[in-house]
Amino acid sequence: MSILHIVKFGSPILNKTSEKIENIDETILDLAQNMVETMYTAPGIGLAAPQVNRSVRLITADLSIGEKKEDLIILINPEIINAEGTSTLEEGCLSVPGIHEKVTRSFQVAVKGIDLKGKERIIEAEDLLARVLLHEIDHLEGKLFIEHLSPLKRNLIKKQLKKQIEQGGI
Repeated sequence: MSILHIVKFGSPILNKTSEKIENIDETILDLAQNMVETMYTAPGIGLAAPQVNRSVRLITADLSIGEKKEDLIILINPEIINAEGTSTLEEGCLSVPGIHEKVTRSFQVAVKGIDLKGKERIIEAEDLLARVLLHEIDHLEGKLFIEHLSPLKRNLIKKQLKKQIEQGGI
């Protein structure tokens, strides 16, 4: 296993829709394991393949950050099949360092995807896990969490991030 480089705001891959995974081969299995290791090392509670410069539909999530093996979720081609309620909580992102903002998302979700063995899974989640799954699936659609903010706030943050990039801070 190896730690992968996490791409940051400004990287074009973060704004692209990811490709559907057709075959679960050794490349995908290795990518998934490396993403888990990268997520834990960061540390983070979720990671999407575009964040490690791979434009494929693969996400990892673990609210326990590796403390409980059974909490680890690895999903291929995840899609939201139901979303209900609303919740507003502060979010951050490994690809948008130093920025934390309140984001409103669905409180409950059902997400369908495929595990590493090729078996279909439906995960019903609420609160923080629902938020993480929605956040990571957004990455697969080329959308960052700051896109959920008001246009004014989003533009201020983008200017701040671009300035940091120019100064070599990101």
